[in-house]
Amino acid sequence: MRTEILASGFGGQGVVRLGQILGEAAVKQGYRVTMLKSHGTEMRGGYVRSQLVISKEPIGSPMVENADFFVALSLAAYKAFKHLVTKNGIILYDPAFVVELDNTLPCTQTAIPAKDLAVEKFGRAVFANTIMLGVLAKLVEEFDPKILLESILHIIPKYQEQNEKAFELGCALL
Repeated sequence: MRTEILASGFGGQGVVRLGQILGEAAVKQGYRVTMLKSHGTEMRGGYVRSQLVISKEPIGSPMVENADFFVALSLAAYKAFKHLVTKNGIILYDPAFVVELDNTLPCTQTAIPAKDLAVEKFGRAVFANTIMLGVLAKLVEEFDPKILLESILHIIPKYQEQNEKAFELGCALL
């Protein structure tokens, strides 16, 4: 059994941090994990991607080839990687950035207004990725929400109270 998670957007959205947090939480729960990250050459605002493979068994390839979950935080990311999602997979997209959907895809596509909720509830878009982590805690059966929250608070030592509330908000969205 192998679970593949892909997250992509642009620099500054916390895509790499999201991948690190998911990876740490999975390791704490006894899973094997690989994570690949890539980014464009721009200093800020360029393309960023995190790929995670989680399994109880040895992982032969760290590449996400059939994503079970895809967090799309930009329209360019959505267009570039939507084809990697399995028919039973889920695309979580932020409608603040992903304004065009491909309705021919066989997977589930769910709008998560993470940026707008982060600004509305916390005054800053920086908490959007923590909201997405809360959503993933509810959807990805490999994650214990309590352990995922512990990883968030460990990896992001600042703004712990806001991150905890943002995580709980994400958990409550589904």
